[in-house]
Parts: sequence; C-alpha cells; structure tokens
Amino acid sequence: MKEKSVVSILLQDAYIPKMAKVRQNFPRPLIENPAARVRELYFQQKIRKMVKPGMSVAVTCGSRKIANLKEIIREICVCTKELGAHPFIIPAMGSHGGATAEGQREIIEGYGVTEEYCQAPIKSSMEVVKIGYTQEGQEVYIDKNAAGADGIIVVGRIKPHTDFRGPYESGVMKMMVIGLGKQHGAEVFHRSGPKHMAHNIPLFGKAIIEHAPILFGFAIIENAYDETAQIEVMPREEIEGKEPPLLEEAKRLMAKSYIEDVDLLIVDQVGKDISGDGMDPNITGRFCNPYVSGGMNAKKMAVLDISEDSHGQMVGIGYGDTTTRRAFEKCDLEASYPNALTSTTFSPFRIPLILKNDREAIGACLKYCGDNDKERPRVIRIKDTLHMGEIWVSEALIPEVEKHPYMEVMTELMELPFDEKGNLW
Repeated sequence: MKEKSVVSILLQDAYIPKMAKVRQNFPRPLIENPAARVRELYFQQKIRKMVKPGMSVAVTCGSRKIANLKEIIREICVCTKELGAHPFIIPAMGSHGGATAEGQREIIEGYGVTEEYCQAPIKSSMEVVKIGYTQEGQEVYIDKNAAGADGIIVVGRIKPHTDFRGPYESGVMKMMVIGLGKQHGAEVFHRSGPKHMAHNIPLFGKAIIEHAPILFGFAIIENAYDETAQIEVMPREEIEGKEPPLLEEAKRLMAKSYIEDVDLLIVDQVGKDISGDGMDPNITGRFCNPYVSGGMNAKKMAVLDISEDSHGQMVGIGYGDTTTRRAFEKCDLEASYPNALTSTTFSPFRIPLILKNDREAIGACLKYCGDNDKERPRVIRIKDTLHMGEIWVSEALIPEVEKHPYMEVMTELMELPFDEKGNLW
C-alpha cells in the first residue's frame, strides 16, 4: 500500500467548513435579441452610409467569451453584405492564442465564430504594418489584412480593465490598439508597462482612428449575469467621446462579492475566456498592478482548475496561493508565455503551491492561513468571476448574508461534495 506523502499527512486534519449556496442579486438589464439590436443600429443612416458597394470590410473578433458573440459578429457580416460590401473576420487579440495565426483562429472558432456560420471568410495572420505614429512619436502597428481593407468595423466589450484605471479601459479603443496590434503592436504598446496604459490607450487609439480605415465600432456591455445588457454603435469620430460614459455604465452593472473580507476565496476555474487576467481582479482584489485596488480582501486563494476554453492559457493561476495538479497539468507554457512577455506582466502566470487535489488545495489555505478562526473560517467559493449570481459561503458568513438586502440563502449548510479522489464535483 502506497504511503501518504508528508504533505498529505500535514493536511489530513485541515478543517473545511460546511457551506450554503447564496444568491446575489444585481441589476439585470437585458437585450432579448442582440442580432436585431445590431441590425437596428447598423441601418441608421449615419452608419449605413459609410459602407459602400464593393468595399472590403474587416470585422474584429476578440478572445473573450462574450455573450452572443457569434450572433453579433454574424449579423454585422450579414448587414455588411446586404449593403454590397465584402466582410471578412479578423481575430483581434494581441498575443493571445500562443501568438500564432492558427491559435487565434482556433479561439474564435471555438466560440462559434466560423466562416460557415458568419457567412464571411476569416483572415488570421500575425503580420502587421506600421500605419503611423502617436503624437508622442511611438510607432503604431495594426493587422496587415485590416490595414489593407477599405474599412474596419471594431467590435469590443466595454468593461473595467484588470490592470489600470482611466477613461478608456477594456473596450473599442483597446481593441483597436492591442487587439488589432497583434503580438508586435501589443508589445510596442506595453513597453512602458501597466503604469502608463491609461495614458497610452487614447494616445495610440487616436492615431489608429487618424491613420487606419476605421468605419465605426460596436460597443457591447454585459450585466453581472454574463448577459448582453446594451449594444451601441459609434462612428469613428464619436468613439473618443462616447466610450467613457459607456465604461461608467459597465462599472455600474458589473458583478461583485457583496462580502469582501474573507479568509479564503475558492475559485473553481480561471481562463483567458473568462478574463484577460484569467479571473477579474476587480472582483477578487488580486491585481498585478500595485497602482490599482478594489474588490475582495482574501487572505488566501485556492485556484482549482483552468477552463477548457482557455486552451492551456494559464493566466490567472498565479494569483492563487494554492492550485491542483489537475490545473498544473493543463498549463501550456508555449500558449501562455507570449502573452506574459508581451504584456510585461508576469505574476498572473506564476505557479502557486501544487497540491494533489481540491481537498488539499483548500485545506492548505485554511489550516495555514495564519490569521483566522480555524473553527469558523470565513470562506467564499465561486465558479469563476463571470458567475457571481450564485456563490457558496461558509457558516460564519450566514449572518451577514441574512442581513444584506441583495443576498439570500438558497440551501441548507452542507459538506463540500468531494469525490473519492478528493476533487469537487
């Protein structure tokens, strides 16, 4: 019989509390038919007049799992064709997908954005061209195929960024600068580090609007339930002025944990499809940039797995204090490190303590938290940062849930459901 490891012996008496499922209630504006909303916006006179018969039009598609993404991209392509133009789809995701054309195409096809469904070809390439300079003299690069088109339609979800604060964070401006910049353009942009991103996004963005054939941008906002809450269209000359108010609306609608101070946050999965940082630091409170703060205050964090749609991209695992061998074995360094190097941000890609299963990863954080009530630990468990409507909380947090106007207990307290291998199911 195989003897237990020293680590397993140390963790065998770790106390893991009973937990209950809790509902968090957030504002929930919802667009029932996103494709119809796209069509309504596209055929406004000021938008449709920009698309001429015979034009080649690049339509951007990013690396995030955005709600209704394939339907939105498809409708943009269909509307473009109805006006007599020729759309094609550009994977616009900087260095993601292992910084390869094949990897980037695989990501968007995994979201259902295929040539057959969208009725438009996909042109995936890592080639870029220099289109000009910023007002401060930095070179600006974008995808070669997009630069050679007669027009570009930029599609982006607007939300708070994981690494910086400013009037433009994740959104249409960032999609133009980093997404269309591919690996090389993103690397040029990131040279000055996260501290200067808020300054550089509009600086590079304005240069792209001036020197590239941008037609207009579709801005998507999601609610806290990972649903399409709002879609707006911005002609190129209106992007600079219209995006900041949309960012404020996205901040108002974003998910959060109403309880912020905990001993342990358990994150079932991280992934590039979930957030640019694998998990959203605006929720978890674990930022790689020391100039940004907010979200939860968790003494320890256990990251249990990497999502299948992340394709081995291990970003976010480095925010954890512990992880599992299952998650570690999914880490694809070749797919992950180009993103780490390009972004100049290494900490989300580091490897935490690797334990053999979920029980040990959780138990290690609780037994060796260092400053917690070992008999009544404050614990929250989430699936990921896209799904905050239903979470699990430990017994010690139930009184706070019951007092909160936007939280409600859904189940009785119960033991965490570990299988025979010590993993949660």
